[in-house]
Amino acid sequence: MNTRSKSEKFWDRIAKYFDWIERKDEPINIKIIEKTRTRLNSNDTVLDYGCGSGTAAIAIASSVKKILGIDISSKMIELAKGKSEKHKVKNIDFAQITLFDEKLKTESFDVILCFYLLHLVEDTPKVMQRINDLLKPGGLIISATPCIRGTHFGVLLSPMSKIGLLPSITSFKISELKNLMTNGSFDIIDAECLHKSGQQYFIVAQKKLSKAAVFSYT
Repeated sequence: MNTRSKSEKFWDRIAKYFDWIERKDEPINIKIIEKTRTRLNSNDTVLDYGCGSGTAAIAIASSVKKILGIDISSKMIELAKGKSEKHKVKNIDFAQITLFDEKLKTESFDVILCFYLLHLVEDTPKVMQRINDLLKPGGLIISATPCIRGTHFGVLLSPMSKIGLLPSITSFKISELKNLMTNGSFDIIDAECLHKSGQQYFIVAQKKLSKAAVFSYT
């Protein structure tokens, strides 16, 4: 019996076109990578959540200690593994697992990347809580998210999502996305609109230190 989700099937179908789709937004994607690198350290362990075909992970690999890229699409993971082998990148692993897989241990990552993803998950507050759990105290979530509520993109894409031509899409306002992060025990330390017409926002948020952790540092 085929138990694959609709989202998994969708991303498997478009995997062979994914690099072409990414190239259409190459100037913005380059800026995302550049801004991300300024937040990374050479000893960081990074989770690339929703890694797609691995382009971002491979681009930042030289700036960190280790990266794990995860995606629900087996076709995306195949592409990502092929790219990393082609470019001889040794500090990346790719796996077809979800964010809630038990293989991912609490407080095991310094940085979690969420590029073009948070508007596609079914339960964003639940995802934010899981990201918080997986990050070390003071760890970072670095995201790029289109906030399309009230834009012509939102008017166009929402009906397409409802009839199944696209995966489920949440039309955020930027204020709503920021509130989800701050309510999830993160402090926003950077927020920039990278594309005004598409309302694509780059956000860096830091996991709050627990009271016990704060006490131990004083």
